[in-house]
Amino acid sequence: MNKLAFPILAVLADGKFHSGEDLAQRFGVTRATVYNAIQSAEQLGIKVFSVRGRGYRLPKPLTLLDADQITQACGEYAPWFHVQVLAQVDSTNRYLMQESARGIAHATCVAAHMQTAGRGRRGRSWHSQLGGSLTFSLLWRFQCGAAGLSGLSLVVGLALVRALHTMGLTSVRLKWPNDLLVLQAGSWHKLGGILIELQGDMEGPSAAVIGIGLNLELEADLQQQIDQAAMGLNQLSGAPVDPNHLLGHCLNQLAQHLSLFAEHGFVYFQPEWTAYHAFEQQAVNLLLANGQSVPGRVVGVAEEGSLLVETAAGIQRFNAGEISVRSAS
Repeated sequence: MNKLAFPILAVLADGKFHSGEDLAQRFGVTRATVYNAIQSAEQLGIKVFSVRGRGYRLPKPLTLLDADQITQACGEYAPWFHVQVLAQVDSTNRYLMQESARGIAHATCVAAHMQTAGRGRRGRSWHSQLGGSLTFSLLWRFQCGAAGLSGLSLVVGLALVRALHTMGLTSVRLKWPNDLLVLQAGSWHKLGGILIELQGDMEGPSAAVIGIGLNLELEADLQQQIDQAAMGLNQLSGAPVDPNHLLGHCLNQLAQHLSLFAEHGFVYFQPEWTAYHAFEQQAVNLLLANGQSVPGRVVGVAEEGSLLVETAAGIQRFNAGEISVRSAS
C-alpha cells in the first residue's frame, strides 16, 4: 500500500466527506498524490467513495486500532503486554515469528488493520478486510518444550470464549480444536479461528506465536470467498463491537489462561472446555488430512486435549483433523 494511503484512511474513518484539496493540504502533498494513495488502497479491496465537488469518504465510520486504548482495555494485565499496531502486513503470525527469532519480548502482541496474506490451519487462507475483522498475534514464551504444550489451542479458544462472554456475547461456543462458533437459524456459523506456531526445542524453552482472527462484519463479496457458514460479531451483538475493547478483553483472558496452562496444563481446563464444546455428545464426521471420513459421536476431550470419538471401532482419540456435524441422512 502507498505510504500515504493509511494516514488518509485514518482521516476518512469518521465516515464524512473530505475533499482532495483538504487532504492534500493536511499532508503537504498534491491532489494527484492523494488520488494515487487512494487508488492503492482500493487495489487492496478497500472501498472509497469519490464524489465530484465533495471529495472522498468511506462507506461508513470505522473504529481503528489504537495501541494505547488496547493496552488500557487489558485491565490489571496491561503491564504484561507490548502492543504494536501495524497498518498493513502480509501475516501477523509470519511477522511475529520473524521478530521472535530476533529475541522480541515475551507477551508482544501485533495487530494489523490490513492483513493481505492471513493463514489458517492446513494451509487455508484467512480472509480479512479493513474494519471487518480483528487479526492479531501474540508471542508467549514457555519454560517447557513444545512437547509440553498439548492442548494449547483449546486453552486459547476457551480464553476467547470467556472474553466474548464478558462482553455479553454468551452464545459463543467452541469447535475442536481451534474455532469459535455460534448457532444461528439452526446451523453453526464460524466467528473466528486460531493458528498456533511453535519455536524452540521439544524439551527446552519454547515460544508460541498465537494467531487469532475474529470476524467483525462480513460483507457479501467477502462471504462468497469463505467456504463455510460464517458471521461477524457485529451481527451477533446487534451493534458495532469496538475492536480496541475486544482485543483488550482477549489479552486479559489470555494472560490468565496461559499462566494457568503453563502451571497445570490442559487438564485444569478440561471440564469447562467440554461445557462450551458445540459438538459434545453430537454425531459428527471427522474429516482427516488424508481425505478419510470417520463417522462417530463425540464423547469428550482427553486430558492432553485430543478429541474422543465413539466410532464403530470403539472410542478413539484424534489429535488432528476437522470435525463437522453429520447430515441427517
